[in-house]
Amino acid sequence: MKKIYHLETCKTCQKILKELEPLNDVELREIKSKGITPEELEEMRARTDSYESLFSRRAMLFRQRGLNDKQLSENDYRDLILEHYTFLKRPVVVVDDQIFIGNAKKAVEGAKAALH
Repeated sequence: MKKIYHLETCKTCQKILKELEPLNDVELREIKSKGITPEELEEMRARTDSYESLFSRRAMLFRQRGLNDKQLSENDYRDLILEHYTFLKRPVVVVDDQIFIGNAKKAVEGAKAALH
């Protein structure tokens, strides 16, 4: 399975998708139009150490809701990601049993190597 969760309007995601080309046999999953399903989130979680690692603290809602002042649990992270797409750190690249989260250079390079 090869799947990339991304936000179509995000310039960083667009740049990374171009860098990862060619994207043959890769399912591109735009997260704003459909949201993240509980099943998809569980698939991602099974490949990483926590929901927190999938959570974006850069999301505008994170500060607007005052979440930066709260102690969040794993269930809180899961529920927030399911509630609003912006809380998913992106892009998320899933290649078989591997996962690459976010836009850090190391994650993008790892995703590129796994995809090709």
